[in-house]
Amino acid sequence: MSVAEWKKDGTVAVITMTNGENRLNPMFLDNMISLLDDILNDSEVSSVVIISSDAKNWSQGIDLDWMMGRMGENDTQAIKDFLYGLNDLFKKLLLYPMPVIAAINGHAAAGGAIISCACDFRFMRSDRGFFFFPEIDIGIPFLPGMLAFAKKAMPYSLFNEMMLTGKRYTAVELAEHNVIIKACPTADETVAEAVAFAKTLNKKRGMFGETKYRMHRKIVEVFEKEDPAYIDPLNLMVTD
Repeated sequence: MSVAEWKKDGTVAVITMTNGENRLNPMFLDNMISLLDDILNDSEVSSVVIISSDAKNWSQGIDLDWMMGRMGENDTQAIKDFLYGLNDLFKKLLLYPMPVIAAINGHAAAGGAIISCACDFRFMRSDRGFFFFPEIDIGIPFLPGMLAFAKKAMPYSLFNEMMLTGKRYTAVELAEHNVIIKACPTADETVAEAVAFAKTLNKKRGMFGETKYRMHRKIVEVFEKEDPAYIDPLNLMVTD
């Protein structure tokens, strides 16, 4: 079953997540990585916009039902494979050789908000939806790699408040801190504005990819050097 699909709008590849809350699980990762690889094969595409088909949600983050199910079956290898696969998606977005824009047309929570931080630019609807990191309240801290690239998307003072309070932010508030390019009145206008912006970014892939690599190389090193210390022993949750 496909949980995302893409179509071309001029020079823009529009990826639509199509699975309701768009929870992150192995199927989601496989589908998204496959789509991003497929888009690279189209030489006419010069940018990517990621949207949701759901009226309420952009992405609510990791599929906790799937993860708890694997834990209940003691399938630790599946969880490790998923977490390394999640890092593969983050790295692909961080190093993708063309602009990637998140058109946040619904709630972006936890890992969903983190995916938008891996993108180069963000737009968000202002009439509905929140952006937040609830990990402080659910006892699953972000891995070091996630923390490293989330910091690139927002001022540290805001990131500090988000992480330590779990506060929900609106598009207007995020625009004030330059986390998003623009707060748009509706979901449709969010997508339209993101696509219009994407069409202005007709950059050479080689140059764009090399620039992103040099900008984010240290973040990728955190994925590779620090995350395994938490993933391999499945040191993921804090219960006290």
